[in-house]
Amino acid sequence: MSEKKRMLSGIQPSGELTLGSYLGAIRNWSERSDQFDCYYFMADLHTITVRQVPADLRRRTLSQLAAYIACGLDPEKNTLFIQSHVPQHAQLGWVLDCYTMFGELSRMTQFKAKSAQHAENINAGLFTYPCLMAADILLYQADLVPVGEDQKQHCELTRDIATRFNNVYGDVFTVPEPYIAKVGARIMSLSTPENKMSKSDTDPNGCVYLLDEANVMMKKFKRAVTDSEMDVRFDPVNKPGISNLMQIYSCATGRDYAAIEAEFAGQGYGSFKKAVGEATVEMCRPIREETQRLLKDKAYLESVYRSGAEKAGYIANKTLRKVYKKVGFVQP
Repeated sequence: MSEKKRMLSGIQPSGELTLGSYLGAIRNWSERSDQFDCYYFMADLHTITVRQVPADLRRRTLSQLAAYIACGLDPEKNTLFIQSHVPQHAQLGWVLDCYTMFGELSRMTQFKAKSAQHAENINAGLFTYPCLMAADILLYQADLVPVGEDQKQHCELTRDIATRFNNVYGDVFTVPEPYIAKVGARIMSLSTPENKMSKSDTDPNGCVYLLDEANVMMKKFKRAVTDSEMDVRFDPVNKPGISNLMQIYSCATGRDYAAIEAEFAGQGYGSFKKAVGEATVEMCRPIREETQRLLKDKAYLESVYRSGAEKAGYIANKTLRKVYKKVGFVQP
């Protein structure tokens, strides 16, 4: 029997998990634990490129871990850990800084976007964090990285860095492949459906959080931006708002777009938005309730992240020792 391919991904605990994060990534992760050797982490090192309130960061990190488990990521089948608990991430990150070109980092569209968004704090970490992201992936010799369309550029850079290092020192890193889900990969904002749903959305109605209370969630869907027509039809170019709601409804109910169009033919947008909201509430309810239960069991969560860091650290250290030897460091 051949070994499972390794898959790795992480999300920053810079805000509450969004519906987009769940439908575009986390829900798909839980379905892959039998097929792949999966590593998922809270990317708290990445989070501090933007100033954080320390107590909030700690709370969100544990809340995200609890939500991961509530979403179906069984700690017995998946390695769940907190990024800062595995120091090899930062150690390899520095080495990869020295094998990444300034011009490559300058071309990263995320850096340009975040620099504009945080003009008062354009720090070196914001510029070089793709190197840390590469370290996250390459430490574990990951074969596949589940990423959204907006992260494909970083995955390509990781591949370039790995190939460059391998060309100098031999076969050190596995060159990873991006893994992009075909359905639910890009959930858009409810208020500006031309933009991806994001926890940094300036309009609070644009982003649905996975742990939102039912009444809050319903209000956001009722206020969702649509268009001047009245037909429920999948047309992302001309009807981005309705198409986004259809994608969410499809994910929540399992119905395809043709069935959704037939279901709401002649009903108008009001009843459709209400139905999408209700379906989403019911999809998220067990996740919210289980997350709240897990957050009360601090001892269990600690056992999960300690065990995860131990397993992740073992794999990460094997890669780091190999890298240190290749570049000429005296072995500790």
